[in-house]
Amino acid sequence: MSVRPDAHILTARPFAHRGLHGPGISENGMAAFDAAIAAGHGIECDVRASRDGVAFTFHDADLQRMTGQPGRIAAISAAALDQMRLPDGGAIPRLSALLARCEGRVPMLVEIKAPGRRVAALCGAVARDLADWPDAPIAIMSFNPHVLSCFARQRKRQLRGLVVTQQNKGAVRGRIERALALWLGRPDFLACDIRDLPSPFAAHARRRGLPVLSWTVRSPADHARAARHTDQIIYEDGA
Repeated sequence: MSVRPDAHILTARPFAHRGLHGPGISENGMAAFDAAIAAGHGIECDVRASRDGVAFTFHDADLQRMTGQPGRIAAISAAALDQMRLPDGGAIPRLSALLARCEGRVPMLVEIKAPGRRVAALCGAVARDLADWPDAPIAIMSFNPHVLSCFARQRKRQLRGLVVTQQNKGAVRGRIERALALWLGRPDFLACDIRDLPSPFAAHARRRGLPVLSWTVRSPADHARAARHTDQIIYEDGA
């Protein structure tokens, strides 16, 4: 990635939330990612790390819902995770395997699931995988501004997005949190909760030139709202 890309490259196609999953196709599984590629859409995926620091595409901290196995993904080795199966029978993909499948041609949003301040290990695992695809249309994003700050230090040209929601927060608390997150994370784009739109915060960001994506778009009403107030959608099938 010799030149820092323009974040507006992320607005060309819709992104399938956790891949294009549905009946018989598990979220964040390779079949869901293949379906998104076949549809000509971008891919949004969640990433967590194994005990030994390998990045996997997986949403939950706990393995039970998607594998039927007890335990936290952070406590399991990569070799053991490779043997587990999602409901559709597929393996839990390593991020490196998904990147190889996309071959640098498919837009990707990699949401890093790292609460708190101790984010360096997971960010490092993701950064190592992304290093093999320096010119691919890929952005990292997170609710956690410390993730964005970490990437700003170790992978300066990587596009970075801040994921935000106002749900279950008071107006004052939300404003303070967003202001601090923007200051710390210095994002290139925002991914806003569709339930919060229209939003003065999102409108102000667009006026400043930051692209705004919306998640998770699931209905025709969501789709219409996103079309009025954002630059692109992160959707689930049915939208």
